[in-house]
Amino acid sequence: MTSLRIQFGPFLLDPHTHELWKHGVRLKLARQPFEILVILLDRPGQLVTREELRDQLWPADTFVDFDHSLNAAINKLREVLSDSADAPSYIETLPRRGYRFIAAASNSLMQAPKMEAFHDQVLANPSSSSPVVPSPTSLPSPIQSPNGPSFHLPVILAAVVALLLPTTLLLKRVNSSTTQPAPTALPHIHPLTTLTDETSQPAFSSSGEFIALHREATTPASAGIFVQSLITGASSQLTNNPDDGWPAWSPDGRAIVFARYSENTISLHLISFSADQLATHIAQPEQTLNTTVAPPIHPELTYSPDGHSLIYSATSGLVSFSLQSFATHQLTQAPPSTQDWGASFSPDSRQLLFVRSGDVDFSDQLLTIPAGGGEPMQIATEHARILGAPQWSADGQSIIFASGRGSHPGLWRVSARLRETPVQINDSGWYPSVSHSTPRLAYQRVTRALNIWELDLSGTSPSPRIIIPSTSETDQGPAPQLSPDKTKVAFMSDRSGTMEIWVAHRDGSKARQLTVIGAVGTPRWSPDSNSLAFDVNRRNGAAIYTVGIDGTPPRLLTPDEFQNVCPSWSRDGKWVYFASWRTGTSQVWKVPAAGGTPTQVTYHGGHAAFASLDGERIYYAKSWYANPEIWQVPVNGGRESLVSPQLRPASWASWSVTERGIVFATSSGKGKPSAALYDPVTRRVTTLATLNIVPFWFSASLDGHSLLFDQPGWQQAQIMLVDNFR
Repeated sequence: MTSLRIQFGPFLLDPHTHELWKHGVRLKLARQPFEILVILLDRPGQLVTREELRDQLWPADTFVDFDHSLNAAINKLREVLSDSADAPSYIETLPRRGYRFIAAASNSLMQAPKMEAFHDQVLANPSSSSPVVPSPTSLPSPIQSPNGPSFHLPVILAAVVALLLPTTLLLKRVNSSTTQPAPTALPHIHPLTTLTDETSQPAFSSSGEFIALHREATTPASAGIFVQSLITGASSQLTNNPDDGWPAWSPDGRAIVFARYSENTISLHLISFSADQLATHIAQPEQTLNTTVAPPIHPELTYSPDGHSLIYSATSGLVSFSLQSFATHQLTQAPPSTQDWGASFSPDSRQLLFVRSGDVDFSDQLLTIPAGGGEPMQIATEHARILGAPQWSADGQSIIFASGRGSHPGLWRVSARLRETPVQINDSGWYPSVSHSTPRLAYQRVTRALNIWELDLSGTSPSPRIIIPSTSETDQGPAPQLSPDKTKVAFMSDRSGTMEIWVAHRDGSKARQLTVIGAVGTPRWSPDSNSLAFDVNRRNGAAIYTVGIDGTPPRLLTPDEFQNVCPSWSRDGKWVYFASWRTGTSQVWKVPAAGGTPTQVTYHGGHAAFASLDGERIYYAKSWYANPEIWQVPVNGGRESLVSPQLRPASWASWSVTERGIVFATSSGKGKPSAALYDPVTRRVTTLATLNIVPFWFSASLDGHSLLFDQPGWQQAQIMLVDNFR
């Protein structure tokens, strides 16, 4: 079938399939912001009044706060377009009247590709005419030469196009168009490796024909650095040390340098290939590089464009290390309590991209300098840890990076030249690698089975134990919560086929499914242990529900189309607090538990909230980013203030209010992750126990002696390949 598409700037919009792409990557955009964009594009350069938008988007019998709803939709649309209300490139505001689309747009009728759903939400299969790269299902053995808040934006029916864009107007605009853009092939995602062993850290050769990668294995002889051909699918093992990783190709494709991370010491090694050996990758013996003058402190590496030097992170900042003389040249000077790492040269070799990480503020900066060194220029600040070296797009116009923000790591894109907000392009990516010679992206994808663990602190030597195994085989869940009377555990699980709320006895026995709704999450107990509040991802937003554990039907508390998530109860059980984007930003709201009109609680940002035990204050995470600050506000409104700079849980979901104080999980930092206690009386933080892995979900019993948290049961990390990536 054919579909009209509209091109403006780097964006491509398909009204029929309800999809919006930027640089060939599909973006997430909810129904109302998308419909507004379609309406504005149908009348470019003309005023579209607020009343016209109301009539088309909200039927006459719909009772909503129109002004707030429209403002929130416009704000979300501008966020996705990286547009500014003060200096707009696409959508101009005419105060008190409406909006106008001001950019140039062109139209074309194009053959719509066949789409097939994948777990990575924003990447899709191309049409059958698109090129397909062989994707082997396994690597041969060495003897044979051998990863605010969790919710999904809705998918909307294409019928809205018939309502908003009459066919006669569309054909008139198509016939009047003098230029038509060439069809854009959609990205095609498929696994490069499907092993029981974990594979990670992909790196493209300069030709784009090979990928080097790290492989873990049950036996050391099968672990190390591997090289795989994207043409034939053949692979070979270069090293057999499980501590080897982070491979980087020389510009001529005849050498690979890698890091060996052993006992907190990083050494650099080089393996070269002769011209005759390049095709078969029969490598020469490895060479250890003498980096004693400036020892590396991060394993990420890159070659200089001329192939004569390596760029890596030393204590003082980024250094250029000569492969001939072993001399070093300082490129950046890292300020105190920061580290510069993850260097990458732009496709034109003129700029060097890198990450500057702070040891204190839990934020990473994306910076660039001239290739030979100079004053850094900031691209973006990420309020979470960046996972792997950031990458330039093939055209050098944008940056691709992996971030730990939100509920689990994902890939993001940000402009390299404009001060734009990063846009998420998938929600399960680590360690990206972009080919500059072929339109391909590779990254590591991690899947896990999650277990619920309990740690009882009342004994002399606490030891964690699994109470509920394998709640989920995805990154979502289990959000375990112990009831106030300590007799039951509520949790999320998709073991029935959809994500639902389950309840079990305290020891994990006799688990039973409580909801049959799908896409539910974040269960929170009422004070009497008889009911649960939870959120549900729906087609037109996310909603808050309550349900009794006696089997009574769920009650909808937020019958609107806003994103309403992360509920919790007031201490008297009369209110349910939740986070909502109904004003355009995440704030804490409350709604009567019996149903009624929501009331705003915070005005300067807020996410997951809990009431203090005396019921006088509301504690809340300042944002849904990693390591959020915890703030407080009087229950009846007033000054919003930081609780303590020492109180920084690993995520918005990894803290609880108890009789002992606020118990929370800490990020690993320079030591092991831990469970800690913030005492509001002494204002001190003490460590309660160490943890093996930083949990995303973490809660404590009311007395603070029992901790529940998630830990992976099994984990699989594989490399995904994206064709037609721009």
